[in-house]
Amino acid sequence: MMPKGTRIFVCSEPQDMRRSFDGLALATREVLGEDPQDGAMFCFVNKRRNRMKVIWWERNGYCLLYKRLHQAAFELPVGRWSERHSMRIDGRQLARLLEGVVKKARR
Repeated sequence: MMPKGTRIFVCSEPQDMRRSFDGLALATREVLGEDPQDGAMFCFVNKRRNRMKVIWWERNGYCLLYKRLHQAAFELPVGRWSERHSMRIDGRQLARLLEGVVKKARR
């Protein structure tokens, strides 16, 4: 489904999930310092890390994947984050990220 070699970036800075195509494209430019139309995928999470949006440009328009977790959270990758609050990951890491981590019940 995803072309081999597609660059994937995760933003460490929480974003407002009310943002849609244009708002996330703007965050891609301003927060990550990347061109949203260069063929890469850009992942954004909210402050509670229970919602994620992934945006990418495909031929003639933006595509948007939106996932909301129930009683779970997205676990951002561990590693070296750039000055621009982003980390490059691969397809396997994206799949793991999209799975989320189940939160433990409070007693």
